[in-house]
Formats: sequence, C-alpha cells, structure tokens
Amino acid sequence: MRVEGFTERNLQLAGWEIVLTTYRLGDLYHCKADNAAPGATLARTSAPSKEEAEEKAIRRAEELLLRTKRRSASKP
Repeated sequence: MRVEGFTERNLQLAGWEIVLTTYRLGDLYHCKADNAAPGATLARTSAPSKEEAEEKAIRRAEELLLRTKRRSASKP
C-alpha cells in the first residue's frame, strides 16, 4: 500500500495551536492531531472519508485541550 493525499494544516483549537495531519492508506483515511508547541499527539483516528476522520480527531483533541490547565510562566 502507498500513502495518498497527505495533507498537514495548522488550526487554533480551544486556544491552542494544533497540527492536523491527514492521509489515505488503502480504503481508510487516517488523521492525527498534535499540539504544535511540544508536538504531543492528542488523537489518532481512522474513517472511510477524510472529513469524518478529521472531524473525529478535532473533536477528541478539543475534549482533551479543554481539560488542560494553562500555567503562567513564573519569573525568576
């Protein structure tokens, strides 16, 4: 099998910048959402359509990011 339709785009989600990576492998589209700053993977999903795979990844990433507390940077 060969990867087809590879795309990568940046989004703002719940006040965070994320990178959404989508590609097709065989009959399924795969999507990964990760936090752009540290590069931590938030969600990995698969679906028959690109839109559905991205929607599922965005929904899951948003759930996680809304629960994340931001800390202010402490000054020495």
